[in-house]
Amino acid sequence: MSGTLVVEEAADRVVVTLRRPEARNAINAAMVRELHEVCAVLEEQPRLLLITGDGGTFAAGADIGELRERGRDQALQGINSRLFDRIARLPLPTVAAVDGYALGGGAELTYACDIRIASPAAVFGNPEPGLGILAAAGATWRLRELVGASVAKQVLLAGRRLDAEEAHRLGLVAEVVPAGELLKRAHSLLDRMARSGPLALRLTKLVADAPGAHPLTDDLAQAILFESDDKRARMDAFLSGGR
Repeated sequence: MSGTLVVEEAADRVVVTLRRPEARNAINAAMVRELHEVCAVLEEQPRLLLITGDGGTFAAGADIGELRERGRDQALQGINSRLFDRIARLPLPTVAAVDGYALGGGAELTYACDIRIASPAAVFGNPEPGLGILAAAGATWRLRELVGASVAKQVLLAGRRLDAEEAHRLGLVAEVVPAGELLKRAHSLLDRMARSGPLALRLTKLVADAPGAHPLTDDLAQAILFESDDKRARMDAFLSGGR
């Protein structure tokens, strides 16, 4: 455990639990630094990533006390946005398991993950304009991509909060499961992804996230995979009835 995170490492995955019980897991500068450290580990040794929150809350926003003291120079540093972009660009898939509030920066952290699952108590929202600022760590464009422009503007401009049922209906979350089963289901999802070829997963994510879809990108990625030993071994096993 680090100062604001509980980090558990396994051969195929890393599980990160946000843990600032005194602040409902609000994202502060220390948590940002520690999450960058996790990213560095996963860039060096690519593995699946699961992010969740401790104590029935994912993250109730960024640390308002710290935000109050930030000025123009800190905004231009993109303290949260650079971190969330780094998480979004991690080599292998990322999953957010959300129980309770995911607001402000907490919501933006979930938007940066590839897949979200939620408990019935999950709530997503971006109340930043009520504090005189905007959701500047990806929500203004990631949320639009995830749920469409109309709903995104309702959240960003009108303060609409999405409960678990709405988030599932809109496609923001893949599944809603009881809080007691949330981590078990998240690990089941990771297990399913871990059975795929890691290079195939990595290139699929890279191509899916590439701006401006182009057939040549698909062809180049497939050319790499067609020459891989993993592809041959998996197809040989399939043809021999092993899978």
